[in-house]
Amino acid sequence: MADKKRWLLHPEQAPTPFQLAMMMLSLLSVIVVLVLSFAQLDSETNRLLLFVDFSICMIFLTYFFVNLFRADNKIDYIKHNWIDFVASIPAIEPLRLARLFQILRVIRLIRMTQSLIIPIIKQRRQATLASLLVAMVTILTFASVLMLIVEAGVPEANIHTAEDAIWWTLVTISTVGYGDYYPVTAAGHVIGGVVIVCGVSFFGVISGYMASLFIAPDESEKLETQSQQIRCELHEALARMEANQGVLMKQIEQLNMQLKEQQEGPEDSSENGKR
Repeated sequence: MADKKRWLLHPEQAPTPFQLAMMMLSLLSVIVVLVLSFAQLDSETNRLLLFVDFSICMIFLTYFFVNLFRADNKIDYIKHNWIDFVASIPAIEPLRLARLFQILRVIRLIRMTQSLIIPIIKQRRQATLASLLVAMVTILTFASVLMLIVEAGVPEANIHTAEDAIWWTLVTISTVGYGDYYPVTAAGHVIGGVVIVCGVSFFGVISGYMASLFIAPDESEKLETQSQQIRCELHEALARMEANQGVLMKQIEQLNMQLKEQQEGPEDSSENGKR
């Protein structure tokens, strides 16, 4: 039970957008592993899925070592995340099945969907980068695999290998369109159209994100500006309070003088009466 709880997110610990992206990639990786293990594929499609699996593993390993470097207690981090490292080793076939444990995190995320929306909206930049990463890997995976499947065995086709499919997907999603590789089947044209639309949207988001980096102020700059404004307002408020305090002190002194004069007046009159 303790091991199971370790792989589930605590309800109060909302994941960051990058953690959410890694979990989504874990789900995609598990799908790739299951297809490699149980589906009967031709050699080129199998090579393509192995390349996708290797690329995802490199992303996992990079994320693992970056977090390990940033962790305050590295031993504790390794103790709680060692299965992520083991499951991210692409060269050892049996270790890929360890990613099935990562599905527990995805299931937990589905149950936490409502509590995830607000933290993700607040972290727009991280959410944008994480979404672009997941979208890029997902589009490359499905588009290249589907294109290789539908174009296989067609006499006029020019996409025959895993490298051809990946190159075509990269060129198409970037909207460059060299034309050295292209689909010839109707299904291939449909897939190409979807990839083109996704590519335009994809790079539109990237352009907007890059523009926001130059136009919109950084969060630290915003916080610094806000803190400076708050300090200025506090100084002004303190200055007004000191000025008001000085005025009040003068008024109190005047009132004290008037009270003394009023008290001295009756005493003088009573002394004159006695005389």
